[in-house]
Amino acid sequence: MFQNRQDAALRLAQRLEKYRGEDGIVLAIPRGGVPIGYVIAQQLGFPLEVVLSKKIGHPNNSEYAIGSVSLDSVAVDERTASGIPAEYIQQQAARIQAKLRENFRLFMDGRPPTNLKGKTVIVVDDGIATGHTMVATVEAIRRSQPAKLVVAVPVAPPRAQQQLAPLVDEFVCLLLPHDFAAVGQFYVTFDQVSDEEVIRLLRKSAAGAHDGAFAK
Repeated sequence: MFQNRQDAALRLAQRLEKYRGEDGIVLAIPRGGVPIGYVIAQQLGFPLEVVLSKKIGHPNNSEYAIGSVSLDSVAVDERTASGIPAEYIQQQAARIQAKLRENFRLFMDGRPPTNLKGKTVIVVDDGIATGHTMVATVEAIRRSQPAKLVVAVPVAPPRAQQQLAPLVDEFVCLLLPHDFAAVGQFYVTFDQVSDEEVIRLLRKSAAGAHDGAFAK
């Protein structure tokens, strides 16, 4: 059980200490992942950005993923997308991508995303429920050719580890409870994170980096 996101982030940061000094970046999944990412970025001396991706849902069942969209790429699973009109996929991908880019501009004050090639990339969230978002995120980041790709979360169901561990260089999770029902059940305080809080933390992190507070 975690007191709050800061408590969870400090515990995660201890497990990630070995990456300090590498050419790295923390990518947080908004909104709840940003307070986690802010603390970890501070502890490791890494810059912080948001990472945005979303699945393309099947036309008959929006929860069933047939592909994923990131800021600059679209990936379609040919097995699950079999028989689905290409026009549907194109329209959905364009709509989702436009929204992701709008959100990125909002959160990052217009700053462009960092080139991840050759970097140690640590992807964080405040927990994993279904795993759909994290899988889509990891698949998108892989296409950017990072040197290392790490997923770090405070809590997730065991199936998430089975799903994600083969896709990354390291999967770090503090709790893998078999009685998992929802991320919030493992936090004493689990307040909603607003867009304003996300923007505030990202600005604060960027200011710290510019001031040399994150110097290695």
